[in-house]
Amino acid sequence: MKIFITAIAAVILFACNQNKKSEASITELGKTIEGDRLPAAGNANKQFTGFLSDSTGQIPNEDKKQKQDKPQEPVQTQPKIDWDKKIIKTATLNLEIKNYNSFYKSIREKVGQLGGYVAQEQQAETDYKIENTLTIKIPVDQFDNALSQVTTGVEKINDKRITSEDVTGEVVDTKSRIEAKRQIRLRYLDLLKQAKNMEEILNVQSEINDVQEEIESASDRVSYLTHSSAYSTINLTFYEVLNATAKNNDKPSFASRMSNAFSSGWSWVGELFVGLISIWPLLLLVTGLVLFFKRNKIVKTKAA
Repeated sequence: MKIFITAIAAVILFACNQNKKSEASITELGKTIEGDRLPAAGNANKQFTGFLSDSTGQIPNEDKKQKQDKPQEPVQTQPKIDWDKKIIKTATLNLEIKNYNSFYKSIREKVGQLGGYVAQEQQAETDYKIENTLTIKIPVDQFDNALSQVTTGVEKINDKRITSEDVTGEVVDTKSRIEAKRQIRLRYLDLLKQAKNMEEILNVQSEINDVQEEIESASDRVSYLTHSSAYSTINLTFYEVLNATAKNNDKPSFASRMSNAFSSGWSWVGELFVGLISIWPLLLLVTGLVLFFKRNKIVKTKAA
């Protein structure tokens, strides 16, 4: 009997201990779950708060701090350059040099190095000096550099003139007129498709040809102004004095003056002869009147 009661008590005690362990396990498990949920909820709150901050346009404190700590880079503004500016530059120079040949060779080399070319050349030589006149075309961005190099090491600068002409307005206006003429031409082409007889076709085609000529003329003008503004002009005259004493000996000799006078006199006689031939009807009329009066005078004399 005692053994049976002892066994029952042991079973009840074991069951109570297992129940306490289960409750402790359940409690621990609940704490663990709650601990895992709380940080997640905190993160969710933070995310929700960040979402509200973003939606309202307010920056969080950490982001504000980073924005404030980051130095602001200065805004660089570049100057606005008008690349469509059309300016025609022209320079006129008259130089006295020491050595004609070396200076001429140097000018040719410098013009080629600067990307220019010689458009025209005229050379003359007298007892007093040897002279050359060049028309040089130089890129507009090398204009000042070319003037500096041309006038370096010369004996004397007798004349130097620089002019600039702004043709931007003319170029813009001409381009606008070209576009307007093209629109008119398109309208005439539509009318040409609608022409019903040969007369209408010829009239419309004549108008189209006139408009096309105006377009081509204006286009040529724009091309000329564009080229003139892209290449500046330098009219360069340089000379070397060969014999300074011969400067005032330009008066021609007596024989030369006699020859010139004979040539001019013969030329005058020839012009007079040509003039008389051109008025031959008048001369014929005068001759007839003279003969008529002479004949009447002879008849009257015989009658008396």
